[in-house]
Amino acid sequence: MDSTTTLLVIAAVVAAVLLAVAVGLLVRLVRTRRTLRRAGLPTGPRWVFWGAVAYLLLPTDLLPDPVYLDDIGVLLLALRSMRPAREPDGRPLPPGTFES
Repeated sequence: MDSTTTLLVIAAVVAAVLLAVAVGLLVRLVRTRRTLRRAGLPTGPRWVFWGAVAYLLLPTDLLPDPVYLDDIGVLLLALRSMRPAREPDGRPLPPGTFES
């Protein structure tokens, strides 16, 4: 195998791994949102969730699609924004209330 073929194989493997991570994060984001909604907890702004999903699926990105690092970052930020609301001492707020 020559060096060009080796580099292409390595690039394809890296792209496949990054795609698997991005899809795994998308599944985690959807499950987290569903779990929080079933529990009656706030899920954060709706546009954050749908914006992250659209960013992953749309063909226009900050980086070309074989490099899913920007997609992974957007999904991680959306997942982080979906944490349940908490009191200043760390206790969860009652269902239906929001952080101010």
